[in-house]
Amino acid sequence: MIHPTAVVDRRAEIAQDVEIGPHVVIDGPVKIGARSRLVAFVHVSGHTEIGSDNVIHPFAVIGHEPQHLGYKNEPTKLIIGNGNIIREHAEVHRGTVQGSGVTRIGNHNLIMGHAHVAHDCEIHDRVTLVNGALLGGHVVIHDRAFISGNVVVHQWSRIGTLAMVQGLGGVGKDVLPFSIASGIDSIVGTNVVGMRRAGLDADKREQIREVFRLFFHLPVPDAVAEATRMPQTAEIQTILDFIKGTKRGLCRFGRRVIAARRLMRQAMDEEI
Repeated sequence: MIHPTAVVDRRAEIAQDVEIGPHVVIDGPVKIGARSRLVAFVHVSGHTEIGSDNVIHPFAVIGHEPQHLGYKNEPTKLIIGNGNIIREHAEVHRGTVQGSGVTRIGNHNLIMGHAHVAHDCEIHDRVTLVNGALLGGHVVIHDRAFISGNVVVHQWSRIGTLAMVQGLGGVGKDVLPFSIASGIDSIVGTNVVGMRRAGLDADKREQIREVFRLFFHLPVPDAVAEATRMPQTAEIQTILDFIKGTKRGLCRFGRRVIAARRLMRQAMDEEI
């Protein structure tokens, strides 16, 4: 199922039922698993491993060398799991020896058009990167996170489970699980819609909101201490474990952001 205009390296290992469309280029010891489909004009290179049931759309660049001045053509890797959709003009680069050496994409992720996943990133499962989302090197995104359009995530930052970053935002620190981040490094609430879709019931959502109330009203160390005294559910433990792992610090809790929005709305209503 290889189109006659495709160019496939002899070192590539491709399952028999893979579909390789017109003008696809596979350059290097690439591995592609069963039932995956490269629609057209896709470029895959380097030590790239693509699992089964993936669909990669036209002009995506997968496994190309990282945009890193220290990279000297070392045999670093890109590993992609199963059931992912990678849309038009998206870029996913392989790792660097200065980092882990591997860029990892998990399972059932949606990477939309013109999104950029830099070297040594780690994307877990069921993550959505909307059009134009840009991830710097070494970024980690946990399960079911949602990164909206034209969001910029600084290198080494982390996005927690079921977090959402609103469009045109900028992230330079860590975004707590179950939160909504807005603007630049500001957390403004909990991701209620995402939690509902993930099957978290009303009691669990309320427990998470209770933890967030602590962070909105107390300094982070005090809020952590109070949250530790609460009945420990899996969700609360996820939040506490995420905080323990932070190296860049947490996005600030945006009481001032919310207040400023209210004042802006009031001013607009008065003008109307």
